[in-house]
Formats: sequence, structure tokens, C-alpha cells
Amino acid sequence: MGEKMWAGVLHGKNDMRYEEVDKPSPGPNEVLVKVKQTGICGSDVPRVLGDAAHFYPIILGHEFSGVVAGVGESVTSVKVGENVAGAPLVPCGTCEDCQRGDYSLCSHYSFIGTRQPGSFAEYVVIPEKCAVTFDASVSYEQAALIEPTAVALHGLERLDYHGGGTVAVLGGGTIGIITAQWAKAFGAREVTVFDILPDRLEFARKMGATSTVNSMDEDWKDQVNAITNGRGYDYVIETAGSVATMKMIFDIVANKGQASLIGKINRDITFTPQEWEHLHRREFTLTGSWLSYSAPFPGHEWTLTADAYRSGMMPYDEGFIYARYPLSRISEAFDEFKTPGRVKGKILLNCER
Repeated sequence: MGEKMWAGVLHGKNDMRYEEVDKPSPGPNEVLVKVKQTGICGSDVPRVLGDAAHFYPIILGHEFSGVVAGVGESVTSVKVGENVAGAPLVPCGTCEDCQRGDYSLCSHYSFIGTRQPGSFAEYVVIPEKCAVTFDASVSYEQAALIEPTAVALHGLERLDYHGGGTVAVLGGGTIGIITAQWAKAFGAREVTVFDILPDRLEFARKMGATSTVNSMDEDWKDQVNAITNGRGYDYVIETAGSVATMKMIFDIVANKGQASLIGKINRDITFTPQEWEHLHRREFTLTGSWLSYSAPFPGHEWTLTADAYRSGMMPYDEGFIYARYPLSRISEAFDEFKTPGRVKGKILLNCER
């Protein structure tokens, strides 16, 4: 019999089990990673609590950090003992989008943690090209946030972004606050984070936001006008994935401004003629953002993130973490999401016994 490991295995809707499974072995051009920390992504929640998983049983998890525990034949870029984060997209590499370097748009991709075994386990096998090394000075906890940090950077760079402007970030969750950090690091003179929770707004200010707006305030539009001198924001990045924040873009973006949608929405949305008129009259640009990749794969989004963590350009704070669980309590960790609005930040799973 082969070696075994422990993993959180999803067997069906709301049926997550901590159980022994076969430990994977790396094949040619593959790397075996001993997982140290892995985060629960918002996209994992409907897979566990709903029926959004592609198949069962499946080991989910795609935000992770760990140590290279083994390498397959022909692996040259990483060595056993090195610290790595995993870039979870596995693009085909041959389609037209991949050949342009638009790996996020690949139609024939696999994905670690949704289409092949992921990081809710003691070990995970990933392609060599998906292993992103990070400095030993960076904690495994912080490195588990490399994936969402790369997502935030990609979303900002979907815009023709330049320093010196005004930036609104809609949503004070993990990706929202990280997006605000990137905007500030790249020279924004004003970064405003919008949310409805005072504690998230306080944390946003702690992490560098110039100002915050509680969008439940009756005078929130007056606050925006005061901050932007009535111009609106040069750049608006939506990270909450809610109808309210997506519609808010049309009210707060400046003439000739730019807006990027990082947040995913799960319900129908309609716009009034007046809202759509703003798109015409203000001539602002509205674009989507998907994942976090560019050429050469996995892209500077990943390498810059790892370096920004090493240098302190992207400061880390324990306030990013809502809760920590051992992998053995993974089912309890997902129970946290059964109460709407309860989870404010990232839930991390410690995969070491």
C-alpha cells in the first residue's frame, strides 16, 4: 500500500469529511508541496454549502503556502526545502488566448482545488510552473494570501492606472483592502474604501486608506463630493460582488474615469436609464477582471506580490485573518459561513498535524 495523508474531502453538498486518502506523488515537471497554511476563498463556500462543485469527491483549496517536499523528473526551477505558494490555474498553453499570454481566459484549463486535487490536505501536487517561491522572511500565514493579493493587483492593472489620481475601492473585505494597498503603493493621492461595517472601515484606515465611507450613511454621496471636490473618482474598483456596489460605480466615477469589476455577482442586476446615461455622458470605461495571470506564466502579479511581501511594500497585519482552524476542523470552519455576514476576513486552515 502507498503512503497516506489526511485531507478535507468534499463528498457532496455540506458533506465535508476529514479523512485519510492516498498521498500524491509528483510526476515529470511536477512538484509535491507540503501544505503549511491554506485559506478558504469565497468561491469555495458555494462548492461546500451548495452544489457548485464540479464533481465528488474532491479536495478543494487553492490559496496556499508550503514547502517543496519532492520534485518530479525534469524539475529545475525549485528545490526540496524551498518555500512556495501555488498559482492554481493550469492553462492549456496552446490555445489562442494562452499564446497571447492571456492565461486567465484559457478555455481548456484545469484548476488546482476545483478540477484537480487542491490544498485542503497535508500535501498537494502542482505543476512546476505553478510553484512561486517566496522569501524565508515571509510567514506561511502571509504567503497564503499571495493568491488573493495577485488577484487584487490584476484587477487594478486592468485599468490604465497611473499614480497621482483618486481611487475608490468598493468593499472592505480581504481583496478590497489589498487592492487599496496596491493603489496606495503605486502612488494614488487619495484612496477611499467603502463598506457598511465600521470595523472593516477602521481596518482599511489602519492599512493605509486615506479615507473611508460607510455607504449606509444617508449623506454618503455628500462625503464623496467632499473627498473628490465634486469630480468623482478617477479609478473605481469593485470587490464586493454586490448589486449595490456595482450600481454605485455609476454614481461616483469621474468623467473619463475607469472602473474594474473584481467581485463576482450571483444574482440578476438591472440598471435604470439614468444610471446607464451616466456611462454615456461621463464616457467612463468599465471592464471586468478575471483571476491573476500574465506572461510569462504565472505573471508579474505573482512575482511582484512575493517580492512586495519580502520588502514590506505590502504590509501585513493579523487583522486580515478572521479565524484559524486546524485542517481536522475544516467542517467547522465552513459552518462559519452559514451565518450571513459573520465572516469578516480570511479563514485559514493549518494543515500540519
